[in-house]
Amino acid sequence: MSGFTHFDAEGKAVMVDVSDKDETERVATAIGSITMQPETLALILEGGVKKGDVLSVARLAGIMGAKRTPDLIPLCHPLALTSVKVELKADPARNAVDIEATCKLKGRTGVEMEALTAVSIAALTVYDMCKAVDRGMRIGDIRLVHKSGGKSGTYEAER
Repeated sequence: MSGFTHFDAEGKAVMVDVSDKDETERVATAIGSITMQPETLALILEGGVKKGDVLSVARLAGIMGAKRTPDLIPLCHPLALTSVKVELKADPARNAVDIEATCKLKGRTGVEMEALTAVSIAALTVYDMCKAVDRGMRIGDIRLVHKSGGKSGTYEAER
């Protein structure tokens, strides 16, 4: 199991001990999208979805998802997030809603999983709210695009 931090010498899953790490500001940004029929996107933008304001509800769900990450992913540390921002933007040219989440804290471990979870939960919320009119929506390309803080430094991915 060399190279994997979530396993002990015997190959058993463990939560990584971060007690000896320095506290630093840590930031992570993830992106993703949900693609749909043009009519579905039009309903979202017109406020015509029966369940309510899709983009506002999905934004709140993403924020809540980031805060609940350790409840969803077994070996994630519970973190005292200092900021979670989730943005959803319609892209009519692609019939999609693009989602970006940025999480921040001052601590001993990173917030990549929280940002990825925020994007995932926001996308799932869009799907849930619109599935009555479009079951063919596709959630995709969820990925980390920025990470800073900690001893591994900064990571930037192409968008």
